[in-house]
Amino acid sequence: MGSCKDQEQHHRYEAKCVWVNGPIIVGAGPSGLAASACLSQQGVPSLILEKSDCIASLWQHRTYDRLKLHLPKQFCELPFLGFPDNFPKYPTKHQFISYMESYASHFSIQPRFKQAVLSAEFDHVLGFWRVETLDCEYISRWLIVATGENAEPVIPDISGIDKFNGPVVHTSLYESGSEFKNQRVLVVGCGNSGMEVSLDLCRYNAIPHMVVRNTVHVLPREVLGFSTFGIAMGLLKWFPLRLVDKFLLLLANFTLGNTDQLGLRRPKTGPIELKNVTGKTPVLDVGALSQIKSGKIKVMQGVKEITKNGAKLMDGQEKEIDSIILATGYKSNVPTWLKGCEFFTKDGMPKTPFPNGWKAEKGLYTVGFTRRGLLGTASDAVKIARDIADQWRTTKDCNINPCNSHVILLKET
Repeated sequence: MGSCKDQEQHHRYEAKCVWVNGPIIVGAGPSGLAASACLSQQGVPSLILEKSDCIASLWQHRTYDRLKLHLPKQFCELPFLGFPDNFPKYPTKHQFISYMESYASHFSIQPRFKQAVLSAEFDHVLGFWRVETLDCEYISRWLIVATGENAEPVIPDISGIDKFNGPVVHTSLYESGSEFKNQRVLVVGCGNSGMEVSLDLCRYNAIPHMVVRNTVHVLPREVLGFSTFGIAMGLLKWFPLRLVDKFLLLLANFTLGNTDQLGLRRPKTGPIELKNVTGKTPVLDVGALSQIKSGKIKVMQGVKEITKNGAKLMDGQEKEIDSIILATGYKSNVPTWLKGCEFFTKDGMPKTPFPNGWKAEKGLYTVGFTRRGLLGTASDAVKIARDIADQWRTTKDCNINPCNSHVILLKET
């Protein structure tokens, strides 16, 4: 029997080889779809490779049932096609998925599914990108990384968690509080997911104990019927960022009260500045804060250790727990498959900050890494399409593609 290395080399030799006459886009989430649509508007074909069996797999397979967009729909639209008029201000998870499917259909986007990228590397001899999946190698002049900031769940290393007798679930696998009815649940994390999961658990008579590991900004989702985010975006057109942050904090203190007294200490850096610098999103309250004030959601200041039947807290208390939910967020997976490239940090984010992080060298582009949500995604997708279209128009006359199709099988064994 040959070694694993021998088998891998044999697999690579046997793989099909495909020339893509246009950019290869890795990821069929909102970022990949936006890039493909913008390219098609410029007359440039593209090919999306998606590891899952559907578009927007994070939304379809790894989000909880009660999820809604945190921002009004006008701030979450992709280029060239808005949400239907009959959708509510804050579309539900299923409405957003419907919008993504309609978007793909409208622009005739047909990703290749179950094509998990094992590696992508620039071939300096040929001057092309070589993208390898399990059964195929794709070659193109351009590579667009669209796997985004939320590709893989973050699983924290908590002492003793392997000894716990009950279930331990990341929010990527959480669907509804009905699975935890009447249970004492430790929710690790106090971001938007941690807050909403805790609120959902309350509706099923569970008792959530929410672990606050760091400082957190909590803002009202709306003030007098106006989106807090919309107010901030409007003010930023006229005032400096830090002044807008101060206004938002005054607004939050007036409408929500002093959250420090609830165990939710605010960072020293303002909410928008913190989001821009670190990617840490402020919590937009949709009801969890009132449950914290009433005592239905218990706030815990850090876990020292998990035991067989509960948790030892930093303040010396011990709590009996039935289940643990990890609301610890997601991370980029780019470093696991993009090889020989120094454009990304070890955390899988572009080293070049917004608004210039969308373009690297040698035909490499990134979309969905702005830390500015779908607004940032839409902005980068438009820029990428324009840039590639300029190159496309100057090179199409000497293109190596011998026929009308933009995907050509070069080798099949």
